[in-house]
Amino acid sequence: MLSILIVPAASALPLTYRMVVAGVSAHGYDIRALHLPSIGLPKGPRPGKPPSMYDDAAYISDQVTELANEGHDVLLIAHSYGGAPATEAVNGLSKAERKREGKRGGIVGLAYMGCLVPGMGEPASSGPWSPLMEIGEDGWFYYPDEKTTAKIFFSDLPLDQGLYWASKMVRHSAASFISPLIYTGYKDVPVSYLITEGDKSIPPRKQRSQIRMIEQASGRRVDVSTTTAGHVPSLTAPSEVINWILAVASKLDAK
Repeated sequence: MLSILIVPAASALPLTYRMVVAGVSAHGYDIRALHLPSIGLPKGPRPGKPPSMYDDAAYISDQVTELANEGHDVLLIAHSYGGAPATEAVNGLSKAERKREGKRGGIVGLAYMGCLVPGMGEPASSGPWSPLMEIGEDGWFYYPDEKTTAKIFFSDLPLDQGLYWASKMVRHSAASFISPLIYTGYKDVPVSYLITEGDKSIPPRKQRSQIRMIEQASGRRVDVSTTTAGHVPSLTAPSEVINWILAVASKLDAK
């Protein structure tokens, strides 16, 4: 059985993916969006030291391991910042690796959507982040101007709707953005990528550059799809995202 985990963008709570989760689950798939340690709470940052990307990867690994031990194959759908910890989390958890160890299940695919995908030793992003994001004294990103946030992240929504979703974004650990990748999981499993052509946050040219990097590093072609949507297609083009996920999942099911 194939299970699907959505590894979210920075500051994005699971509700950002609610329409996509509902649409994919209607086709019989087990799917849910994660709430990463680096993503704050609706009322503010989490207590304690701001989590790193490695904390996020460990959390994803725990979720995958639980599913794999039950015999599930797992597809990771990564969005924006989520590309970094999703890639890191593949370490030791691909289906092929687990099979060599006599274990069931494991990760069978990585699917990136408008993503930040670092190369080996690189962070998700090293900035500059201002004026979109600023870092507070507590080490958590915040968004000082909701109108700017709406115009960049939700550029293909009417401004009033963009402002609504900008208000739903929570604090995010700055440490997670600067943690360098130490495991290139895209070498281990088939990779798909949904390019967001209308993206004002991660330009399409950067997305294509990352695809070339993945292909060179892995020696395999990336299965590329495109949408005219902006940075958060789960909200602005949910039907396209649902159909893309279903297409990726069906290809993996057929193997």
